[in-house]
Amino acid sequence: MNAQELRDKTPDQLKETLASLKKEAFNLRFQQATGQLENTARMRTVKRDVARVLTVLNQKAAEA
Repeated sequence: MNAQELRDKTPDQLKETLASLKKEAFNLRFQQATGQLENTARMRTVKRDVARVLTVLNQKAAEA
């Protein structure tokens, strides 16, 4: 997911994306704690995607 794709979305769509990413991050942390996590790199990408979504949301709020 790149920043340009996120800029094309509406704030409501971004909030939905943010909620799903946070839910996925929670599940990944839970899997890591129980030793079931196979792809540890996914945690990093999810964290960065959350940061991207928050950045775009803040930019849209600043424009308004």
